[in-house]
Amino acid sequence: MEKSLSLFITQEGDAAMWNCFRAKCGWKGSTRAFADGKSTYGNLSMISIVKQPHREISEESLGLEPLSNELHKYFSERMISGETLRRNSVMQRRYGENQSVIAFTYWREGVLVSCKYRDSTKNFWQEINTEKIFYGLDDIKGASDIIIVEGEMDKLSMEEAGFKNCVSVPDGAPPKVSDKDLPAEEKDTKYQYLWNCKEYLKKASRIILATDGDPPGQALAEELARRLGRERCWRVRWPKKNDVEHFKDANEVLMFLGPGVLREVIENAELYPIRGLFDFKNFFVDIDAYYHQTLGYELGVSTGWRALDQLYNVVPGELTVVTGVPNSGKSEWIDALLCNLNRRVGWKFAFCSMENRVREHARKLLEKHVRKPFFDVRYGDSIERMSREELEEGKVWLNETFYLIRCENDCLPNINWVLDLARAAVLRHGINGLVIDPYNELDHQRPVSQTETEYVSQMLTKIKRFAQHHSCHVWFVAHPRQLHHWVGGPPNLYDISGSAHFINKCDNGIVVHRNRDPGVGPIDQVQVCVRKVRNKVIGTIGEAWLSYNRVTGEYMDIDA
Repeated sequence: MEKSLSLFITQEGDAAMWNCFRAKCGWKGSTRAFADGKSTYGNLSMISIVKQPHREISEESLGLEPLSNELHKYFSERMISGETLRRNSVMQRRYGENQSVIAFTYWREGVLVSCKYRDSTKNFWQEINTEKIFYGLDDIKGASDIIIVEGEMDKLSMEEAGFKNCVSVPDGAPPKVSDKDLPAEEKDTKYQYLWNCKEYLKKASRIILATDGDPPGQALAEELARRLGRERCWRVRWPKKNDVEHFKDANEVLMFLGPGVLREVIENAELYPIRGLFDFKNFFVDIDAYYHQTLGYELGVSTGWRALDQLYNVVPGELTVVTGVPNSGKSEWIDALLCNLNRRVGWKFAFCSMENRVREHARKLLEKHVRKPFFDVRYGDSIERMSREELEEGKVWLNETFYLIRCENDCLPNINWVLDLARAAVLRHGINGLVIDPYNELDHQRPVSQTETEYVSQMLTKIKRFAQHHSCHVWFVAHPRQLHHWVGGPPNLYDISGSAHFINKCDNGIVVHRNRDPGVGPIDQVQVCVRKVRNKVIGTIGEAWLSYNRVTGEYMDIDA
């Protein structure tokens, strides 16, 4: 008796198309006849189906009659009262001598428009060539609040809980959310009932989607929200049945928990989620973890230098811009910082360092780690160079701590290329930090219509999103522009070549500067100027002095 399969055969009989509208089936296809060895397949898509006018029906023409005592008992077992059945004109229709099926009548402005049937084995079918509308449509006329459910039984259950402003969809739920764009109104066949009832829906400011809790029911809620507008939709969460399962729909809640609980479920409906728009309660778990410091590194990780502890600490997910005049030790200072972080908390890092040859960069890192010179010439003074055993141990440390992002071609990589590889390093190796050194070694081609300021802003936004999404701290080294009237002092972050966005968009801004004049002070002292700290929890603006060991490349507190 199920009539969910729609079949169309052309008048000439040379082609056929079919579609099963049963939610969990979705079987559809086509075939064509062949004449004189020629296929008509190419013309199949151009076949136009002529819509038949809607039939005029009545209770008498359909042979409907009042419900039998047996069907009344069936509804009573499902907690649906006789009064609710009468108000919604639920009737029956006889098939053969012994079978009676439930008839759910669909009305618009008091006129019978369609009828849907249900037999004892839960098969459904509808009258053909009738208009598709919501079940219970007249109950939402002029309503500002509307409840939409998935089946007629759920509509009746809502009335038992005190909600008459409820309608049910006529065709059940789809198997999944469509991945296609929303079709035009005239082509939206599956949801034509929505457009046929749009005059009833346009005044509603709050639409509660109380569809079934299974995947098809949730897919239906999403498809309805796409068409009705998520901004005016709410959704329900069905109560738990046990530790694993939830109740499936309104009628289950009514039967097992009663009308009071069903009413509470509707009254506690939540705003339907809109991508990119949140309440703070969506983040309460994260806020609590932040307060109790259970996330890790909420107050930042110490740089390892006491002089900087009050000024700058390293927090995952932030962007630090580092600048300084050439040969001031920017890269050396970052290398020393990463060694300290690895020694203190075991962090791992990726380097995109275009100015360093790999072997020379390895030497600098190994000297800081082993605390001995790599060679025994010139800069090493009389200090013993690292042994072969120390070198081998250091190589293992290098391999487990640092990962290299390098472009082996003779072209310059752009920032997207760097971030794609850094993302892979996060997922594959679990890096905690990324160093991009320096800015001017990347390819910065941009559209003719885009200014350098606009480009830098867009680039830094990409870097910050990467840092935040992957909880990875990024150090970005940028050189200052040519300082024509430089008198030896540390530059400002606004002196960075390219754009003021380097200081505007970064979380932390640091200038590394070393003294070159013996008459002013020791030339082994390095000034670390913290010029910007967005997060007051981890530091503040100020200056610190460190002592630089030229032999091993280490930085130490002055008093050490």
